[in-house]
Amino acid sequence: MSRTILHVDLDAFYASVEVLENPRLRGRPVLVGGTGSRGVVAAASYEARRFGVHSAMPMGRARRLCPQAVVLPPRFELYGAKSRQVHAIFATFTPVIEPIALDEAFLDVSGVTPRFCEGREIGAAIRARIRAETGLTASVGVATSKLLAKLASDDAKPDGMLVVEPGTELAWLHPHPVGRLWGVGPATLARLARFGVETIGDLAAIPEASLIDALGRAHGQLLHALAHGRDDRPVEADRETKSIGQEETFPQDVVDREALRREVLRMAERVGSRLRRHGLAGRTVTLKVRFPDFRTITRSATLPEAFDGSADVAGLALGLLEKVDTATGVRLLGVTVSNLLPGAARQGTLFGDDAVGAATLPEPSDRSHPSER
Repeated sequence: MSRTILHVDLDAFYASVEVLENPRLRGRPVLVGGTGSRGVVAAASYEARRFGVHSAMPMGRARRLCPQAVVLPPRFELYGAKSRQVHAIFATFTPVIEPIALDEAFLDVSGVTPRFCEGREIGAAIRARIRAETGLTASVGVATSKLLAKLASDDAKPDGMLVVEPGTELAWLHPHPVGRLWGVGPATLARLARFGVETIGDLAAIPEASLIDALGRAHGQLLHALAHGRDDRPVEADRETKSIGQEETFPQDVVDREALRREVLRMAERVGSRLRRHGLAGRTVTLKVRFPDFRTITRSATLPEAFDGSADVAGLALGLLEKVDTATGVRLLGVTVSNLLPGAARQGTLFGDDAVGAATLPEPSDRSHPSER
């Protein structure tokens, strides 16, 4: 049975929310991200993108390309509130919603509409309501699979909608650059270039056995299937959160141990707060440390009982930090809780939340939301 899947992607989400909050920014290039020398661009308005700026670009380079840009630190609580508004709109159309990030989601409306053509009407209605109720714009792809819906919404940007009609999938898919496929990163792209592969259609023409020889069985089979438009993955309405964490890249390397302890406490408070807000408890704390030479290590500790208290997270993370030699300085620090269970399964904590004074510390700037996807 043909499915009707929508991919909805909010346009330049963080930057667009900032413009809504401050209309004087409208029409100006806006960058959201780390404002220090090591910061990266989390979002760029379309006015900034005209200068070649894009997300994940080092902020220093973005400033050189677009020196007139307004640079703002991220405000994830604000973006989260807007995202919840948008997801409430989704829920009025279908219960089958798979959030991918704050600014995008897959929706399966197959059970809502018996006809594929009505997917276009639902997409148009969602876009209209998002604009009317939140002031934001969204791009929508409508197709019979997640792969095609995602590619279609990308092609529709900004502020558009693209429908891939049943029966036209391969004719529409094959002219796209092969780098647009999931699972084709720079290394795979370089390998495929040796075969003369430039488009997804070129990839589809290569025998599966040849792809397996070049890329390995799992990867070769996956790309062969995707190149032929075969993507049966369901929209997972109850996709499980596997970890909740926060990490931060410091403007300058941090050597002072007490400063690192304070950062761990701040992160632990944020992570504990998220655990409780999501109704979750965890058993494992992981400390991530990146040194000035970009060498990165992780250290973990697991308890037999689940916990959701900030003090529990802090106690374990601080214990892990004590075992790490940070004499050369720390470039990045992160704290993550995993092995998650519903909060009701929590059996207790090591000590009360006031055992560590993390709850009263100010919140740092963060970019931790991807770990909650």
